[in-house]
Amino acid sequence: MLDRPSNTFSAAEVAQFEGQGHITVRGLAPIETVQRMLVLAREQLEVQAPPLEYEADLQYPGAPASRDAPGGRTVRRLLQAYARHPVFREWATSDALRQRLAALLGASVQLSQAHHNCIMTKGPRYSSVTGWHQDIRYWAFERPELVSVWLALGREHRENGCLLLLPGTHRVAFAADRLDADKFLRPELEQNRALLATEIAAELEPGDVLFFHCRLFHAAGSNRTQSTKYSLVYTYHAADNRPVPGTRSAALPDISLATPVPE
Repeated sequence: MLDRPSNTFSAAEVAQFEGQGHITVRGLAPIETVQRMLVLAREQLEVQAPPLEYEADLQYPGAPASRDAPGGRTVRRLLQAYARHPVFREWATSDALRQRLAALLGASVQLSQAHHNCIMTKGPRYSSVTGWHQDIRYWAFERPELVSVWLALGREHRENGCLLLLPGTHRVAFAADRLDADKFLRPELEQNRALLATEIAAELEPGDVLFFHCRLFHAAGSNRTQSTKYSLVYTYHAADNRPVPGTRSAALPDISLATPVPE
């Protein structure tokens, strides 16, 4: 965990990421930028600006039974964040991210518009619980080497459903029987229970940024507060780690971080 932003990750910090599968940079995003994003996110959530995903769509534990049930129009994600406003594009391709991602992925980095690329909106009352999973389980790239960048637009803690992490699990090969049919970790297994005892909470303040590997097991609880939690999430890969043609991962063009952001 870094308490003071610098231009990039040091060799020791890269080694920490490689060993643990995650690293947090405190205060990386300027607070003025965070506040502007938060205002936009609240406005777009208020009018449910498409495209978006509802909690009821995924049917995770705690979600409404359908879009027509009580709470059925609770939004889980505002999709396609990169295309929503210049401030989201500017952050996605900023030097603050470009140089750090280059240290983790190589000099030529691209943003995937097909995965994450969203504003996570965890609302009170009807937010769901997300089980232990690896993001790569439903992505299709030549190599399972992608990094997600999670920016907190407000406080994130256990009570409002912050991310939970299992450090080092991106380096572990899991037998198929340790996962259920949807490739979530099976918590009832003794072998998995021992692993779950290593859980840490990624508690963040506004402007803090969590970088985590696509193979890192993570989960999240429900929001037990009275306020919606907002996070901006992007995923990146090396330019030579291409999405598999014909899959969801190749459904939208990638964005090169070397490409100037249009006005």
